[in-house]
Amino acid sequence: MNILTRFPLGQYVDGNKSWLRIIDSRLKFIILLIFLITPIWAGPLWRISLVLFLIFITFISFLPIRVWWRSVSFLMCLSLLIGLLSIFATSNLSPLEIPFRDPNELGLLLSNNISWNIVEIPIFKVGFLNIGPYNISRKAFELGIKTSTLIFTVVHSVNLVLLTTLKEEIVWALSWFMYPLRKFNIPVDRLLFQLLLSMRFIPLVQEELQNILKSVSVRSLNYRNLGFKKTFNVLFSLIERIFLNIFLRIDQGSESLLSKGFLQINIQRFKPVEKPKISSFIINAISIFFICLAIFLRKQYGAL
Repeated sequence: MNILTRFPLGQYVDGNKSWLRIIDSRLKFIILLIFLITPIWAGPLWRISLVLFLIFITFISFLPIRVWWRSVSFLMCLSLLIGLLSIFATSNLSPLEIPFRDPNELGLLLSNNISWNIVEIPIFKVGFLNIGPYNISRKAFELGIKTSTLIFTVVHSVNLVLLTTLKEEIVWALSWFMYPLRKFNIPVDRLLFQLLLSMRFIPLVQEELQNILKSVSVRSLNYRNLGFKKTFNVLFSLIERIFLNIFLRIDQGSESLLSKGFLQINIQRFKPVEKPKISSFIINAISIFFICLAIFLRKQYGAL
């Protein structure tokens, strides 16, 4: 199993013909902020719309299907599982709010027989077991939508940007936005260089995880004979070995940087140098239009 090729999370895929590569990295950063920030204090309609729009962008992005279908499928299953757990784990819980208002105000609602539950399962008997009652409330349903959509939106939007943008272009876009901070003597270049090193470190972590999994599969351990306690000991030893290998990579990288002596950091050399094309101008103009449209729609229909 090759994790680096089957699950290219956080890795730039070179050679693809996706139109997402043409978009300016600064516009990509703004679009990413829209996907990360606008779900805050937003209703279920806006959150579900963001998920559907992300899936739609993925299908029409002309990225190779082998690059994203495994990660998207796994992420959708994980989001649905966490959403269902959030719904069923919080449905039958009694509210913790303190009733500051007069309880007699609920008389009008109770007289109209207004139900605040989406699904109500009465008490029924299965053999010798009495099951119920169980209620799925609107609050629990909204919580499930929030958790599932937030996980999918955050992870997949960041992954799409990393798949179609060079890490150097991302760092340069951040330096463009952080340019006013240089006047306050903030070491922007040094901070962004550390960010670049951390993004370049993602494939190394995946490679170490892949090597550990291959080493375990080659040894073909029989976990039934080991027992519960020894299986956990093996698991913790594998986690310890992963962290030790990662720290070793960090140590080697720091020694290589220190061996160069004085390191002059200039983020501006990461600025992409491309000839202006009509296609890039059109796609960037469309991106600006959709950014404005997303801000307008969030203000009109995205509130709670």
